[in-house]
Amino acid sequence: MKGGHTVGANKPTFIDLFAGCGGISLGLMQAGWRGLFAIEKDEFAFETLSSNLIEREKGLKYEWPSWLNKRYITIGRFIKKYHRYLASLRGQVDLVVGGPPCQGFSLAGLRNRNDSRNRALGKYLEIITIIKPPLLLIENVHGITVEFGKKGKENRGRPAKSYATRIAEQLSGLDYEVSTTFLKAVDFGVPQYRPRFILIGIRRELLGQNQVEIDALLAEHRKAFLASKGLSTNRPISVSEAISDLETRGRELVDCTDSVGFKQVSYTGPLTPYQKLLHSDLNGISPNSMRLANHTPKIRQRFQEILDTCRRGVQLSVQDRARFGLKKTSTTPLDANKPSHTLTTLPDDLIHYSEPRILTAREYARIQSFPDWYEFRGKYSTGGYLRRVECPRYTQIGNAVPPFLAELLGRFLSDIRSRFISASENIGCSCRETTAKENYAAQR
Repeated sequence: MKGGHTVGANKPTFIDLFAGCGGISLGLMQAGWRGLFAIEKDEFAFETLSSNLIEREKGLKYEWPSWLNKRYITIGRFIKKYHRYLASLRGQVDLVVGGPPCQGFSLAGLRNRNDSRNRALGKYLEIITIIKPPLLLIENVHGITVEFGKKGKENRGRPAKSYATRIAEQLSGLDYEVSTTFLKAVDFGVPQYRPRFILIGIRRELLGQNQVEIDALLAEHRKAFLASKGLSTNRPISVSEAISDLETRGRELVDCTDSVGFKQVSYTGPLTPYQKLLHSDLNGISPNSMRLANHTPKIRQRFQEILDTCRRGVQLSVQDRARFGLKKTSTTPLDANKPSHTLTTLPDDLIHYSEPRILTAREYARIQSFPDWYEFRGKYSTGGYLRRVECPRYTQIGNAVPPFLAELLGRFLSDIRSRFISASENIGCSCRETTAKENYAAQR
């Protein structure tokens, strides 16, 4: 942009706010974007982020500016401490991305409009106001589009609005052309359904009179993306295709490498194209986060009865929950031949499709499309009041944006930039409207 530096010289650059364990960043880097830095408030999640995308000796990693500490920090504290540096980023950053905390919006939760985590969206908008990037991306749960009801005399005449609507209105007031859509991760090579709200903003001065048909362009990119991965464009990846090489039956169990008193599978190598894709060049080396749960005989027996008598791939019915004396409404026995039910942050929500146990954290990661080299840090799980203040491995993975979905969005945004923004900025990039198929062929 104007101001002494042309945005997007060489590879386009992004910063990631509310980065979690790095799902969005990883996908964008895989799509050819340069990661400048990321902000994450949780110590465990930042440890995972740092291990994989900051301290890594080679491969995909952030460039990381010298003025920013490599440490977990809240978004509010970040703005306060580094405000003068934020202003200098204008013209240096092509894209600001963020998957703000979704607990206050999730239909699976209590949907508390006053949840303090909802206010993180305001911080995201504050940074947008300072940096004014050409592009922005917000990912969240479907619940962000559902209106919160308003009650009381003080609210008369003020219609209820969803947070998504309010965000779009504020961004429009900041001169962004906003497009929104819903995407199912399962449509992009991820072996779980996982519907997600996607908001993309483009600065109007750069877009000019052009119109972006977001759904049409994403459909165009979808087939090219899946083909580039060697995945089918006609059917989803099943959960067994994703994790069958991690089953315990017929395999030796050894001491867990990172948890005393637990076992893990002795890994022998990938079996399916999807597994080979994610295992990549590890050449049979065991991934981390393979710890198996130490279920009691009573729990294993209950899980086995659920597998034997209940419908697969859907949450237990009211009758089944009563039969097993369960109060949880989200317990789901997986179907081996279908994609996984959407992952949550609670590992006991899902039962393995053929074994009476919950999934391992690595199986969670596979279902989220994280590569096997990506290592997760911190506790495996937590409970009680700590669930609001800690982000252990299952929570990190369950909250993450699937890297495959993020990579698809990264390639889509790169296409948007080259079709419209590069031409407006006159930065010397080709303005020819290449097709998605041509772009993917060139990148392989």
